[in-house]
Amino acid sequence: MSFGPPPSAYTQSALAADQNRRRRRIRTLGAVAVVVAAAVGVGGWILSSMGGDGASADPKPSATAQSPDDIRELTEKTPASPEGRLLVEYREGDLAKTVKGDPRYAPGTWATDKVLAKGMADRIEGLTTAATGPEKAYTLRLDGHLCATSKHITADGRTAVVVQPKRAGAMAERGVCDEVVFFDVDTGKKLWQAKMPSATSAFVTNTNLTMTKGVVAVAWGGGSVAYDMKTGKQLWNSTTVSACEDNGFAGGRALLVLEECGAQSPNPTYRVEKLDPRTGKPLWTYKVANGVEDVYLPSADPPVLAVAAGDSSVTDLITLDGAGKRLATISLTGYDPKCGERDFGAGFFGTVEYCDGVAVGRDQVYVVSKETTELRQAANWIVAFDVTTGKAGRKLDARPSQPLTPVQADGDGLLVFRRSYSEIEPSSVARWDPRTGKETPFLLFGFPADDEGDFADIEHSDILVAQGRVYFAKRELTADDKHPTYPVDAVLGIGSAAAQH
Repeated sequence: MSFGPPPSAYTQSALAADQNRRRRRIRTLGAVAVVVAAAVGVGGWILSSMGGDGASADPKPSATAQSPDDIRELTEKTPASPEGRLLVEYREGDLAKTVKGDPRYAPGTWATDKVLAKGMADRIEGLTTAATGPEKAYTLRLDGHLCATSKHITADGRTAVVVQPKRAGAMAERGVCDEVVFFDVDTGKKLWQAKMPSATSAFVTNTNLTMTKGVVAVAWGGGSVAYDMKTGKQLWNSTTVSACEDNGFAGGRALLVLEECGAQSPNPTYRVEKLDPRTGKPLWTYKVANGVEDVYLPSADPPVLAVAAGDSSVTDLITLDGAGKRLATISLTGYDPKCGERDFGAGFFGTVEYCDGVAVGRDQVYVVSKETTELRQAANWIVAFDVTTGKAGRKLDARPSQPLTPVQADGDGLLVFRRSYSEIEPSSVARWDPRTGKETPFLLFGFPADDEGDFADIEHSDILVAQGRVYFAKRELTADDKHPTYPVDAVLGIGSAAAQH
């Protein structure tokens, strides 16, 4: 399928409007910073409500050294001051030139200490994270629109995407996604690209991409392929006709594949295999019970499955041990795992690894509850479950009308986003320790009033914490009805006001 025409350069009028809006935005966020400073200073009420000041509870960075090809794992260091400062602000222009009502898709968000990279239609925009200087570090033009992205990035800042190359004639109408591009996030340099073998049935609706140490892997139902991360050389592929199809991979510390058996039958079944990343050979197989309608893989190590048992929505989490044996089943009654719910459940750009209401650490699984509309009750809460036993541990409550979102596991804790609708109390990211129940402020900040809903909704935006900063990046962009020629807000990045950038 096609994603519409590629974007062109800003018009002069759009640039002028963008500059004016940027000045207003800086003033708006500056005013929020004043509110944050007041909140911190007047009685320390915002800090005390989170369980103390951040200085004494700063977690130490991970002591385990990672090789360049490892998938990056860092424990975030609490900023010296939680007062937020705007570092990245990017707007996308020429949206009026897309088909009316159709969005411009913007999948993929990755961060290093120097650059925030954002997928944008048929290119990657590298945005500088310095408080001053040029907005863009680079633009990496691709051969076509993005079809699949990975949330993973290597320890030295590389990642991969799948592209739908532009073609002429009948192939243009098919919209086949068969090109893998591996690039450096800091520089925007394309390190290699490869054509996926026999990928005539790989489309934006079914292509899934992941990475594990030294390996890039892609699956599309009709086949799968893995490449050496350094050279781009094909390591193995599975494109032969089989009763079981590779629906997608989960990566990180290990490589899992989700296989659907009898996909054309009325009652298909599923199995999950751990693979040797270099050969594709199964190390163990876990057969999912009959009657399960869908499966997601929110974590490869520890292995965690999210299953829809007798229902179209996910009903349970299943944790496995290192040999693929079931450890525990966690019922999700009353919880909101948000599997397959991104962007109205369209299923674009790979969904197998994404359950936005679930975060998985080494020995804890964090799940967010469904939201409540009761005014005096917590809007929702997050519970930490033990991976081995499945037993519920501590609970972190939201405030009334201020829901929580689990962002990502962080060492032995969890980074959470507290969304505020108040004009006085800012939104925030905090670190929660499920062993002690202590919550440490990380960053406090506000949103522009006209964009808060989109930026703060994890079903429509990537929310990423990296290198002491928090980023909000929309995955779909549409022109403003009243001002269709204006650029629209696409990315916000916030760092500590006390940090030197």
